[in-house]
Amino acid sequence: MVLTSSARDYINRILQDISGMKVLILDSQTVSIVSVVYSQSELLQKEVFLVELVDSISKSSEPMSHLKAIYFLRPTAENIQYMRRQLASPRFGEYHLFFSNIMKDHHIHLLADSDEQEVVQQVQEFYADYVAIDPYHFTFHMPSNYIYMLPAVVDPSALQRFSDRVVEGLAAVFLTLKRRPVIRYQRTSDIAKRIAQEAAKLMYQEESGLFDFRRMEVSPLLLVIDRRDDPVTPLLNQWTYQAMVHELIGIQDNKVDVKSIGKFPKDQEEVVLSSEQDPFFKANMYDNFGDIGMNIKRLVDEFQQVAKSNQNIQTVEDMAKFVDNYPEYRKMHGNVTKHVTLVTEMSKIVEERKLMSVSQTEQELACNGGQGAAFEAVTNLLNDESISDMDRLRLVMLYALRYEKDSPVQLMQLFNKLASRSAKYKPGLVQFLLKQAGVDKRTGDLYGNRDLMNIARNMARGLKGVENVYTQHQPLLFQIMESIVKGRLKDVDYPFFGNHFQQGRPQDVIIFIVGGTTYEESRSVALQNASNTGVRFILGGSSVLNSKRFFKDLEEAQRVARSSTSL
Repeated sequence: MVLTSSARDYINRILQDISGMKVLILDSQTVSIVSVVYSQSELLQKEVFLVELVDSISKSSEPMSHLKAIYFLRPTAENIQYMRRQLASPRFGEYHLFFSNIMKDHHIHLLADSDEQEVVQQVQEFYADYVAIDPYHFTFHMPSNYIYMLPAVVDPSALQRFSDRVVEGLAAVFLTLKRRPVIRYQRTSDIAKRIAQEAAKLMYQEESGLFDFRRMEVSPLLLVIDRRDDPVTPLLNQWTYQAMVHELIGIQDNKVDVKSIGKFPKDQEEVVLSSEQDPFFKANMYDNFGDIGMNIKRLVDEFQQVAKSNQNIQTVEDMAKFVDNYPEYRKMHGNVTKHVTLVTEMSKIVEERKLMSVSQTEQELACNGGQGAAFEAVTNLLNDESISDMDRLRLVMLYALRYEKDSPVQLMQLFNKLASRSAKYKPGLVQFLLKQAGVDKRTGDLYGNRDLMNIARNMARGLKGVENVYTQHQPLLFQIMESIVKGRLKDVDYPFFGNHFQQGRPQDVIIFIVGGTTYEESRSVALQNASNTGVRFILGGSSVLNSKRFFKDLEEAQRVARSSTSL
């Protein structure tokens, strides 16, 4: 049930049965789907000499009859139109059409009518309609991800498009797994309920034949939840490798844009960070920052032995210098170079933005009570000139989420201070967050202070002490997974959809977060799966968030909400 290998198998099957020189034609979504599971050199080995986007290839008319065209597209009305135009005056010798999801009958008829020269050799559905970034983590990269925060009346057609894309993607995941799930959703979220409802309709009514797989004793579970139930996780600075790279530099489709990092060669615009293609990353992606430095040092030390070099390496800067001095080392260990440079860059950012101090206060706000001390700590950081606007906003948001009911007066003082200190502060953004994800809107026990079991667990944790103050936070998702494993997920909070109930504990669970996942949560899922509880989890979301993306979604939703009320 590992999605990366399933998606890879689909691409393999598309490419290997068609011999000779090929051009692979993708759309803006399938290019991500392919790139996370297949490298360019692997495409070349399969005789793919050209990769083009379907909209740009439409603009060219140069005949290439010696090439066989393989199209791998989402079955959208727009892509069908591109295909019709291209089949009307074919440029390639053969056309092999693969679609990433269920096709509508009338789309198939349109393509058949357009193929007057009979160049189409095959039309198939291969259900890889998701970006499998890690074995247990997928995303849909929704362009208008903020839509989930808005009431349906604001932009009904945009919300419908959002919902359709999620439902189609989830259908593809379960067609890949050859399972039909029972479906549960977060009771307090309209969008989660809507997606659950439409997914059930598709899988149990409209396409029930397609989902009629051999019955399992216990069906898998699809649980649809809302990002706003845990707004804390995407706001926190991160200290484990993959999550930290995404928070401080940014990861898109397992690639890191390094144009702004001076240490890389000029012609290198991005580096790949993939657990499937990079053994060092796979071994260290969930480790904390301190351990990564030690592990890279160990790799560099090993090479020093080989090179009979005994430069004494003490700091990350020493490592960077050492790598610069060894061109042959760059060739042999381009991978290590990449990691040394990323860690060096992140060390620099941590120092410049005083993230050790900021993050300690964030973790206290997320994990421990003590309103007075928290107010003082946040006030001090807001007064510190070297704290960035983004970190100030994040601290006030975390304070507001925790203490909105306990200290309205002090909260107002922080709002005023934030507005006066931070030029970038968008008026009302913290208040908008509270309206979206405040205590009255949430289902789960976000701070572990509503439920007796959680209060006891937190007390026990406090007595034991915390191994690392910077990574003590656990996302709400961790509690949800624990409840599922123990059979304690409350029906009243997460009702079943329709009359399909679960007999016994599910073995396979897909948790989908409307609004986006974080790498902290995907780490939580990977660690949970490694603990062999007998339940396997896969995490999916509409996008992969870091705090910058979360702020952007909030700002966009606030802007649209304002303009719709002023109409």
